[in-house]
Amino acid sequence: MMLLATTDLSSYLPILLIILMAVSFGAINVIGSLVLGPKRDGTTKAQSYESGMNPVGTARKRFNVRFYLIAMVFLVFDVEIVFLYPWATTFPNIAPMSHEGLIWLGRIFFFLLTTVVAYVYGYRKGVFRFD
Repeated sequence: MMLLATTDLSSYLPILLIILMAVSFGAINVIGSLVLGPKRDGTTKAQSYESGMNPVGTARKRFNVRFYLIAMVFLVFDVEIVFLYPWATTFPNIAPMSHEGLIWLGRIFFFLLTTVVAYVYGYRKGVFRFD
């Protein structure tokens, strides 16, 4: 009975080994950067740094609404691909001319229609004009 318990726990050995390797890799990198890295003090080192620009001015900068519209249109098409890919991989397994296949085909056409409506909305709002 005791032998069975040790063999069950031995199957967790590779997982424990990977966790040990990950933790030791992180610890070695942090300690190595503290020991071998440059040690510079001063106001420039302590200052925040954002996208190659010096942080001058207020953080309450206004953005154009078009920025948010572009982001929303991107999300619409991104989500479309996320849902369309699994459908495209499973649709050949469904008989296309069966009742179930026609229902799935109708569902995807409805989904694509809603995406086209989102595209037309973005076009009418001027999201795709860069002037």
